Amino acid sequence: MDKDRIAGAAKDIAGKAESAFGRVTDDASTEASGRAREAAGTVQNAFGQAKDAARDMGNAASSYAQDAIETGNEYYREGSAAVASKVKEQPLTALLAAGAIGFTLGVLMTRQPRRRTLRDYYG
Repeated sequence: MDKDRIAGAAKDIAGKAESAFGRVTDDASTEASGRAREAAGTVQNAFGQAKDAARDMGNAASSYAQDAIETGNEYYREGSAAVASKVKEQPLTALLAAGAIGFTLGVLMTRQPRRRTLRDYYG
């Protein structure tokens, strides 16, 4: 519970008491002062509630992010174990697949640029 909520509730109660005292004594300024204090307390209490809600949402978001990280790490470990298992079972196939991937990446990265013609400039 936020300190603004506690202070706001205290001001609210004090304002209600002051307003009631002003009504009983028929003092309009005391009654108005009490209502102003009551309103200030209500606003401060609402502000404290908003801070509490924001803090709770931040904690929930942090919890969800932590869960997502843990799940991702678990999938990574399982995937690594599966790949390692397949490489141990079929080392030649894994070597050929790695070679094919490396060759393809090499071709794609060293590709010659397209030759320009006069149409590219005057087209």
